[in-house]
Amino acid sequence: MATKTANVLARVEPEVKEQAEEIMSQLGVPVSVVINMLYKQIIMKKAIPFSLSLSTAPITLDAMDQSTFNLKMQTGLNQAKNGESKDSAEVFSSLRKELADG
Repeated sequence: MATKTANVLARVEPEVKEQAEEIMSQLGVPVSVVINMLYKQIIMKKAIPFSLSLSTAPITLDAMDQSTFNLKMQTGLNQAKNGESKDSAEVFSSLRKELADG
């Protein structure tokens, strides 16, 4: 196991820190583990590749702030560039089948 000897100093808004730490606490994940996970994933994916959330409800466009919208668009662009997308006909076919079976 690698020895952790480097420190990370980041300035964040107090409310953001408090809210994020509350969610991490609910998830049972220490801040240092989240930072280490993030760094390793950035190295592996060469992007910010994941999100942790308590809610599974999708965020509607009306509920998104500009930075969330930009992040979702960038994620989609990265997925398309990496060949991680599906053909629209395939997606609609799958949705129709789900609706018919449901």
